[in-house]
Amino acid sequence: MPIQKVLVVDDSPTERYFLTDILVKNGFSVSTAENGEEALLKVKADKPQLILMDVVMPGQNGFQITRAIARDPETQDVPIIICTSKGQETDRIWGLRQGARDYIVKPVDPQELLSKIAALG
Repeated sequence: MPIQKVLVVDDSPTERYFLTDILVKNGFSVSTAENGEEALLKVKADKPQLILMDVVMPGQNGFQITRAIARDPETQDVPIIICTSKGQETDRIWGLRQGARDYIVKPVDPQELLSKIAALG
């Protein structure tokens, strides 16, 4: 089943707008969360088909939230793509170990993002 509902989790309003704009223009339904705690609530309530997760956020970071979602039987089937400015290979490996399906370094290239979503769908 192709992915349609996407949750964008980022504390930056600019990044949320940028990612939402790319997704909406390509036919996705998008909801957003400003931090990890809000993301956890929305994942349970709304059950998105994909989550785009920032790492550096106030409160719990994206790695912690990714781990929480990936370990919860209710939400573990929701794929997560980490979208972060943390470009080190160790960060990428750590993100994937937490349960993320893919990892994109900001600034996000729209074509790269869409092809990674298509690969999951």
